[in-house]
Amino acid sequence: MARLTPELLLRAYACGLFPMAESQTASDIFWVDPENRGILPLSSFHISRSLKRVVRKDLFDVRINTAFRDVMIGCASPAPDRADTWINEQILAHYCRLHEMGAAHSVECWQDGQLVGGLYGVDLAGAFFGESMFHRVTDASKVAMVHLVARLKYGGYQLLDTQFVTEHLQQFGAREINRDAYHELLKSALRVQGDFYSLPEGLSGERVLHAITHTS
Repeated sequence: MARLTPELLLRAYACGLFPMAESQTASDIFWVDPENRGILPLSSFHISRSLKRVVRKDLFDVRINTAFRDVMIGCASPAPDRADTWINEQILAHYCRLHEMGAAHSVECWQDGQLVGGLYGVDLAGAFFGESMFHRVTDASKVAMVHLVARLKYGGYQLLDTQFVTEHLQQFGAREINRDAYHELLKSALRVQGDFYSLPEGLSGERVLHAITHTS
């Protein structure tokens, strides 16, 4: 296997591959190209009424790219629904390097000066590849997802890749498509250039919801 580098990671994503490790302590990674791929269609992103109320309350200080490594560590930490993770030291190091290159981003929820939830992913042309999310306070990861989708829609992205579909993601409208259909969507998304920073930071929850519902 070729030595893992940030440049190799980006080439792999452009081909529809992503890496995983067997466990947090595993020394090696393997490449995945699932027969059925999870995506979250930006045009039909669903937000429940209860979550809209939470977003409007502005319970969290939502920040972009201020604690990328800490978000990854949060995603790699044990949780009630998982005892282990696929994020090993090699993946942590190289995705942090991608972040330094501007090719990976974090959306973070802070409360009382503490990081209480967030998500991270890879940014390539008009595609965003969501990698993982975590929360330490109820609804923190959900609010981070809403802010991410607003940013992607406003910035002209065409594809939000979730890799797999979980019950957590299904509530937003995530669904599975077959490998061939995914690769066609990916090719289309790679022909455009999204702008992750086109949406200003520090917007109220109300304005974030407006950006989602009023962006074609």
